Amino acid sequence: MDSFIFSLNATMPVFLVIVLGYILKQIGLFTDEFCRVGNKYVFLVALPVLLFRDIAQTNLYEDFKLSFVLYCAGVTTLVFLGVWFLAAHILKDKSLVGAFAQASVRSSAAILGIAFVENMYGNAGLAPLMIVSAVPLFNIYSVIILTFSANGGQHGTGAIRKACINVLKNPIIIGIVLGLPFSLLRIEIPTIPLKMIESVGATATPLALLVVGAGFEGTKALAKIKPTLWATAIKLVFLPAVFLPLAIALGLQDAELVAALIMLGSPTTVSCYVMATNMGNDGELSTSIIVLTTLLSSVTLTGWIFLLRSMGLM
Repeated sequence: MDSFIFSLNATMPVFLVIVLGYILKQIGLFTDEFCRVGNKYVFLVALPVLLFRDIAQTNLYEDFKLSFVLYCAGVTTLVFLGVWFLAAHILKDKSLVGAFAQASVRSSAAILGIAFVENMYGNAGLAPLMIVSAVPLFNIYSVIILTFSANGGQHGTGAIRKACINVLKNPIIIGIVLGLPFSLLRIEIPTIPLKMIESVGATATPLALLVVGAGFEGTKALAKIKPTLWATAIKLVFLPAVFLPLAIALGLQDAELVAALIMLGSPTTVSCYVMATNMGNDGELSTSIIVLTTLLSSVTLTGWIFLLRSMGLM
């Protein structure tokens, strides 16, 4: 019961902010121009600053575990490439491939990960290490997939060159890369710039959620309900079912398993909508998947935690 209540406390406020964004758009308080500018601001400024702070303040030397790092990086690579391959061959509408593949895999690890593990164990455990191991790859693979899938799909050396350029100039990836030296060299950010960074970063999630809600169009979302349901099933059920047994076989347990569960089975991150719309992919499908995974994740995360606890693994 405690796990269920915590899951609700973690996911329902997110869902309700999305609903608020939808309501504010319907009553005319949010305009299309506000949503466009807000989306750009989150993509170019707020999210990069948030991830810079998260990475810069992560102690990579504390509780470092190579097998865990390799697990997070390897599984992230496998699921991104596997779901992308699956989407490219199954989806008839090729304009949906990028948004589907990204939203089926990319978790809200940086937002929920540390809070979830701290609530259960009193400290962050290996959640920061999971974030450093997986979140940069989340963004790199997302940029590559969205580049090749934009406007129905691109091919050839031109698309490869464009994907490489997009990775290098992606603001979110730049934020992560700039944060790594601070983490590796244990550089402390002075108080004044740190407070400014925290203030700007704090605007990323609420504004992105409001914009996601404002961009949600019920009629269009219903037209894409089948890929939304499939992506939600992959995100919340199939990925944990396939890769948590691998984590158990590698000897991961307790906080390590919770961090792996967050990486695999937490709701789709709002960054998917921000990146999809800014890179010429389907924002409506991204929104639908974010809404549904957020709504259902309190049930599925609780179910996974109950199962792992009943097996004596946490």
